[in-house]
Amino acid sequence: MDVTQLSSIQAAAQYVLKEEGQLDILINNAGISGVQGTHPSEQRIDEVITVYDTNVFGAIRVTQAFLPLLKAAGGAKIIMVSSGLGSLEWVSDPNHPYFKVNELGYNSSKTALNAVTIAFARQLKNQGISVNAVDPGYTATDFNGHSGYRSVA
Repeated sequence: MDVTQLSSIQAAAQYVLKEEGQLDILINNAGISGVQGTHPSEQRIDEVITVYDTNVFGAIRVTQAFLPLLKAAGGAKIIMVSSGLGSLEWVSDPNHPYFKVNELGYNSSKTALNAVTIAFARQLKNQGISVNAVDPGYTATDFNGHSGYRSVA
């Protein structure tokens, strides 16, 4: 499913509706880093928009499209895969390891995703749907060329 394309998301939701009729858990795991190593003052806005389209707007699109299926399940869960780089406290603390990572698009998109998580959590709590964010940490995956210090296992 391409989280930047509403038609792709809707097709996936229709498939789950047809096959299962409900969805117990939704994990919004799509994410891109965008262009890295560029000073924020030099980052092209179209590059930032591309990151937000996947990391933030993609999660919103997918959550909204699958919400009827989550409501049908009763007690469903939504998990947003965020990052510690979205923590305003951590990236502004010179003593924290994440302070050295100053990527405008990626970091701010994960901060925005954390706010999106809170917004959905507040709305859906009384409907029995829990919404949380997780930070997998710097895990060795294709996303970072397997340079992370944590293993997928």
